[in-house]
Amino acid sequence: MEKYLNKGIKDVIIEHPTLEAILDDYDIGCGTCMVGTCLLKDIVKVHGLPPDTERALMSRITKAIYPDAEIDVPEEDGKTQVERTFVYSPPIQILVDEHKLIKRLIALIPCITESLDLATESGRQLVLDGIDFIKTYADSFHHAKEEDLLFKYFDEDSEIVSAFHEDHVRARDHVKNILEGVSDQDRVKVAEHLEAYNELLQGHIKREDEILYPWMDRNISSEQEAELASSFGEVADRFGDVNERYEAFVQRLEKSFLD
Repeated sequence: MEKYLNKGIKDVIIEHPTLEAILDDYDIGCGTCMVGTCLLKDIVKVHGLPPDTERALMSRITKAIYPDAEIDVPEEDGKTQVERTFVYSPPIQILVDEHKLIKRLIALIPCITESLDLATESGRQLVLDGIDFIKTYADSFHHAKEEDLLFKYFDEDSEIVSAFHEDHVRARDHVKNILEGVSDQDRVKVAEHLEAYNELLQGHIKREDEILYPWMDRNISSEQEAELASSFGEVADRFGDVNERYEAFVQRLEKSFLD
């Protein structure tokens, strides 16, 4: 079992496909993760499951990998309900709150792609305004706080942190392709990368809110928490009215597409 615990989760699922459904039963959506390099042992650890639930999960995983082994797998009826409530430290709560605005923007991407018009200046500007939100608010303001501040308290070469950082890199690549598509008035390219960005960010935010942030909160000291809060405050001062400005922008889009 040791070799599987130290193996990337995607590789383990490829070798033993039934594991994806087992993990889904515990609301661990590794099957849809675009990276999948996190080690199996880390996947279990970072979710912070109750001890009995973790033992039941590991029993099912072991049984799936070694079906002929004598393993006591607890009887369960239907989908396992793992009730989890998340209480974040003040600095982590700031990041979670920023996710709410980002989720409102990406929820509008299907509307934007459906009405995509790159033949007119106003149509191109709509996409460029959305990219301005992504580059300024989601990336420079939000992701930078993670990469430049929060992640520094952890081993940035670990599979867990690397996987989330890789999501940021892939998101930036989608933005680059969207901008190229707008410049070339390539509707297919813009729509493809807008949709891919939407899919990527939806999963990324869910995993951060429910997996990464709670795990990090459990592993930072009160002194580090205070340092983060102070550093986040400095970032907020540097960006000025960024929250209000982009809240107003998203509200305008919502009014345009949803009212």
